[in-house]
This record gives sequence, C-alpha cells and structure tokens, in this order.
Amino acid sequence: MEKNISENGEAVANGSICGYDSLHQLLSENLKPELYQEVSRILLGSNCGRPLEHIVLPDSAKSLSSKHGFDLQAVSFSADEEQMRKPRVVRVGLIQNSTALPTTSPFLDQTRGIHNKLKPIIEAAGVAGVNILCLQEAWTMPFAFCTREKKWCEFAEPVDGESTKFLQELAKKYNMVIVNPILERDMDHGEVLWNTAVIIGNNGNIIGKHRKNHIPRVGDFNESTYYMEGDTGHPVFETVFGKIAVNICYGRHHPLNWLAFGLNGAEIVFNPSATVGELSEPMWPIEARNAAIANSYFVGSINRVGTEVFPNAFTSGDGKPQHNDFGHFYGSSHFSAPDASCTPSLSRYRDGLLISDMDLNLCRQYKDKWGFRMTARYEVYADLLAKYLKPDFKPQIVSDPMLHKSSS
Repeated sequence: MEKNISENGEAVANGSICGYDSLHQLLSENLKPELYQEVSRILLGSNCGRPLEHIVLPDSAKSLSSKHGFDLQAVSFSADEEQMRKPRVVRVGLIQNSTALPTTSPFLDQTRGIHNKLKPIIEAAGVAGVNILCLQEAWTMPFAFCTREKKWCEFAEPVDGESTKFLQELAKKYNMVIVNPILERDMDHGEVLWNTAVIIGNNGNIIGKHRKNHIPRVGDFNESTYYMEGDTGHPVFETVFGKIAVNICYGRHHPLNWLAFGLNGAEIVFNPSATVGELSEPMWPIEARNAAIANSYFVGSINRVGTEVFPNAFTSGDGKPQHNDFGHFYGSSHFSAPDASCTPSLSRYRDGLLISDMDLNLCRQYKDKWGFRMTARYEVYADLLAKYLKPDFKPQIVSDPMLHKSSS
C-alpha cells in the first residue's frame, strides 16, 4: 500500500479524504499502483496536473503534535506561473477537536478546559507559520443545541468576550488572522443569541463578524430554539493575507449562499461545522468541493470530533426512542481548491491541525479557464427569483397536452 507519513509520524493513506479513507485503502491494496493513481486522480483531482505535495513542518510544530496527541498534516496547492503577477502563497490552517470535559462538568471548567486543550494546537499553527487559522463551529462549548435546554445559553459571550480575548493574544503573537466561531450574545440588542464567527486580525484587532445565514431544523439540529437566521449578509473580510469569508455549517447545503460569498470577492471560504455521520457524511466530501469549483475559490471545511453525551435524554421528532447524544462527529476536515483538487482529510476520531499552502493566483486562473462568471446568466436567475418571491408565482412547467386528454 502506498503511504505518506503525516507530520506526527502516523501513516495515512495517500489521497484519503473524509468517508473515503477505507475505500482508498481497499483500492490501494487491490489495484496496481498505476491504476490506483489514476483512480485517485479521478476521485480527488490533481493540482495543476500533479498530486498535492506534502509540506515539511518545523520540529517545534511536530513536537507539539506528538506531546499533545493531535493529528498534524500539511500539504500544498500550487498555481501556474504567471508573467505579470507574483505568486500569492498563503499558509492556512484548520483545527478540529473534541470537547475537553464531560458535558456534566461545571461550565466554567469546560470553557477553561477547551482553551487549555486548543492552546498548544494553535501554537503549533503559529510556529508552523500559519497566516490564517479557522476553528470549528461553537468551539468553546459542547454542541448542546439538540437538547433544547436553555441552560446551555450560559456559554454565550459578546463578540469581544473571553474567547476572543484569548485568541487575540495568540493572533498578535504569531501574526495570524484567526476565525473565532462562537455562540454570541448581542449585548446591544436585548442580549439575543446568534451563531457567529468573529474575525480577528493579525494585529490582535477585531476586523468584523458574520452571523450564520441558514439555521437547520432537521433531526436533532434544533438550533432555532437558541438563535435565528443571521442579519449580516455575505461579508468578505479583506485581510493582509487575502479576502476571506465564513459560510457557517448548514449554509453549505445552500448553493446560493456559496455563490454570494464568491460574488463579493472571497478567495478563501471557511465552513466551520458540527455534523454527525448518520446525517451528512456522504455529503461532506462533495458540497464544499463543488462550491470551490463553481465559485473559483478555496474552501476550508472543519468538523468537530467525538460523541458528546448529555445528562438528559431528548427526542428527534422522528418516532425513535429518546437518546442522550447526537451521534459521532466525524471530523474529516479538509481543503478544496478551484481546480477540483482536495487534500487528504484529518482523522475521523482525533483532534487535528491541517495546514495548507495555497497560491491564491489559482482563483483567477480558474475563473479565466472555465469562464463561470462570464457565462452565468445572473439576470435570468434574478428575474426568476423576483417572480418566485411574489404570492402569485406560477412555476414554468410545460406539460405534454396528451397528459390531459381523457382516454377514449
């Protein structure tokens, strides 16, 4: 079996991603090397006609990975050399993690525990030279929105709250932009809650925030018990390292949400998430990769790991017995590129840091190659959407006249 060695010394299947890990292992063990490489190329794409290259990280980062037991992988996306522009290489990181303490622990202990757990992973990103780092959705707390219990609202904090202050110090120390997804309490508007990503600049300043656009009401994901759809539109944040946006979790199921960030000029869109295997895993390797292709930008997909057990049982409204957990959060964080290539994923079970160098010139190169912006029919889509929003809308259906003739 052809293998590469991840930065913490663990063997990982070459080209593995998300739920495809076991498939790639099976194929690599049963196909001739040249045939396996061709299958891998078709399933995972190639970057400028070549497999992704692994990055050699500093020993200090590998030492932190070994000491604290988190997965560490690093790969590079390249772009074609241009005559008029220099390469615009940015180093980007994603962190996935399980909770630090049981959900029955005192809330303050849980918060401090997760800060202590993530600090060495963030420091590993810092010493590895990461420019932009994104954490997972609601990283400061268990994903308790399945329970519909309001006690979990205590984890909410202002945009400039404890977790932001914690990350501001690290952002300034390592000259790193950090995306901080939190449960926000809006102190200026009745203390209502939002699912929010705070963008912290490399100088430790707050650049801005984005609130989750689409709120799920499916299975155990009863998030509208706590917060509603966001009111910040589709902002793109211009940082010293590039233009970034945040499509929080459930927004990845909405193609127009991805489109809007692209129309506003995003070069990298992060998708911090919390999702479980039974519900979404077959979709996980597809949606973000498709968004990267269709919108000519990079996508960083982050999902938490582990099974979080809550003290009180809850139901899903599907007739099944009550239960105390969501199911398994399957991790599998990865990057996707405009040229349809994607990285190996992080583990389904372990905390991890995925690092990627990406030449942002690839975004324009693939806009030029495929011409999606030029060939799109935005005026046609806008006309249809305008009609659809009206109460008297009628779908444009042309029926076979024979369907309505009575049989003779």
